[in-house]
Amino acid sequence: MNSKTDVVICLGSSCFARGNKNTIKVIAEYTKENNLQDKVHFHGGHCFGECARGPILKVGDTIYYGVDDIKALEILREKFEG
Repeated sequence: MNSKTDVVICLGSSCFARGNKNTIKVIAEYTKENNLQDKVHFHGGHCFGECARGPILKVGDTIYYGVDDIKALEILREKFEG
């Protein structure tokens, strides 16, 4: 069975207003450019309840706080490129 890594970006208004709108595009482009569609289930989630620490990105079981475009790419590269 081929299980995908869950990549969940917070779509709560606080995270969205602080940059997750653009981070969504960056992550979508990264997964497409690196042919990770079969390995990644990228989707939005509702508020994680940690608005003060956002924007929030969850990869697998790990939650990352204060994520911007650059940090999101670093996290994905570390996870999928070793």
